[in-house]
Amino acid sequence: MDTLTVDLGDRSYPIYIGDKVFLDNGLLAKHIHGKQVMVVTNTTVASLYLDDLTAVLADFSVVSCVLPDGEQHKTLEVLNQVFDRLLEAKHNRTTTLIALGGGVVGDMCGFAAASYQRGVNFIQIPTTVLSQVDSSVGGKTGVNHVLGKNMIGAFYQPQAVFADISVLSSLPPRELSAGIAEIIKYGLIQDEQFLLWLESNMSALLALDPVALTYAIKRSCECKAEIVAQDEREGGIRAILNFGHTFGHAVETDQGYGNWLHGEAVAVGIVVASVLSEKLGWISMADVERVVAIIESANLPVKLPQNMTPARFLELMSVDKKVIDGQLRLVLLKKLGEAVVTSEVDWKTVVQSIEFCQQQH
Repeated sequence: MDTLTVDLGDRSYPIYIGDKVFLDNGLLAKHIHGKQVMVVTNTTVASLYLDDLTAVLADFSVVSCVLPDGEQHKTLEVLNQVFDRLLEAKHNRTTTLIALGGGVVGDMCGFAAASYQRGVNFIQIPTTVLSQVDSSVGGKTGVNHVLGKNMIGAFYQPQAVFADISVLSSLPPRELSAGIAEIIKYGLIQDEQFLLWLESNMSALLALDPVALTYAIKRSCECKAEIVAQDEREGGIRAILNFGHTFGHAVETDQGYGNWLHGEAVAVGIVVASVLSEKLGWISMADVERVVAIIESANLPVKLPQNMTPARFLELMSVDKKVIDGQLRLVLLKKLGEAVVTSEVDWKTVVQSIEFCQQQH
């Protein structure tokens, strides 16, 4: 087992990475404060792992809340099911919520923990690659709104993250690829050597090789933990973690939550942001082609939806959380392995990049 720390002073917490780490009852119990536990999961994950987790928690008073599976259910209405279950079971403020699932479950459970009795303890047990390397780390929680993704939420850190490699064997290939999109992101924004490693080891990741998976997850978590420790609430450098996300969120919102997986939308958003970086003269077209090649090698899309007009992109991007005082801040590449946040981009160049990514590749 590897252990990393997200360094946030008195709110620091560990990330445990390894095989069957969430079944270590002694380790899990260390992060549970009271006797009451509620496991928040979804219909798909519950059938696979809920019984195992409940057995590990035999010394606690455990109830579960099983939500419908899918990004389209990441709403305030569905979130209320968590509060209903907590209140029905008479859970007090010493309760611990455990998120057992992917990014949707983690975001909703974390938001419920941040809100219930003004804040209770919670633990992340992410069950997808995407949630292990991204959404479970850093304390972003929330739900979607019909007008924008993740627009309602809170920064709220977990007590611990259990990134269990063994659960990834149950992932469908499409979900695996979607998670790899976020891994590629870390190489592009922060670590070109990691990008080189990914280019050489993509087939091993897609084959669920445990050594390759463990390294990729560990390195991704190290990258994110380092950035979050510097900027917990995204006032500065943390914004680079949104590379590809502004364009990707627009795709998700327009196409209907769940029709494009988050990682698929981020992948094509990365391509647009890379093209825009090239148009600004920061990276070369050869660099863009390298970005496209690694995304394609992970079986991810590189072309924007044909039925989205540039005007629709601009409309959706104008309500993005990264808009401040009417100015859109974009995360772009100064070079491979180095990202910057800028608002010095004219809309005409953005439109040209969008059109290019609808026609090329």
